[in-house]
Amino acid sequence: MQTLKDTTAEKMQKSFESLLQYFSRVRTGRASASILDDIKINYYGQPTPVKQLSNISIPEARTIIVQPWDKTTLADIERAILGANIGITPENDGNLIRLPFQPLTEDKRREIVRDLKQLGEDARVAIRNIRRDANDVIKKMQRDSEISEDEEMRYFKEIQDLTDEWIKKISEAEASKEKEIMEV
Repeated sequence: MQTLKDTTAEKMQKSFESLLQYFSRVRTGRASASILDDIKINYYGQPTPVKQLSNISIPEARTIIVQPWDKTTLADIERAILGANIGITPENDGNLIRLPFQPLTEDKRREIVRDLKQLGEDARVAIRNIRRDANDVIKKMQRDSEISEDEEMRYFKEIQDLTDEWIKKISEAEASKEKEIMEV
C-alpha cells in the first residue's frame, strides 16, 4: 500500500509542478526571464534554447536584454522570439535584443486572472483523477480480499488527505499569482 501512496503522491506533485511551470510563463507586466524558457533556435543544426546562446539580463522591471555571445545568431533569436508569439516585440540594435514589457491594462489583468483560474481548476481536476485511480486500486484490492474493509477505509482516508493537501497548495499558488498580476 505504501507504494500506491508514494506513486499517487508523486503523480500529484508532478501535476502541481506542471501548474507552477505554466504560472511562471504567464505575463505579469514585469520582466521575467522564464518567458524565454521554451524559445529555441536552430544553431548548427541543433534546436538550442536561447538561454544557452546568450546572456539574459533584466536591467529594469519592464525590460529584458538578450545579448548573444555569437552575434550571427542575433537575427535568428529575434525571429524565434517573434515566432513564439509571447506578446512582446523585440527591439534589435545590432548588438543585443531588448524586450520591453508594456504595463497591463485592468481588463488584460482580469483576463489573465480568469485564465489562471482555469489552469488552477484543470490542475485540481487532474489531482482528483489521480485520487480516483488510486481509489480504484484500493477497491480492487478489497474485492480480491488482499485487504480488509477497515484497511480499505483507512487507505481511502489517506488518499483523500493527500488530495486535500495538494488542492490546498494549488489554491495557494493560484492566489499568490493572482495577487502578483493584479498588483499595479
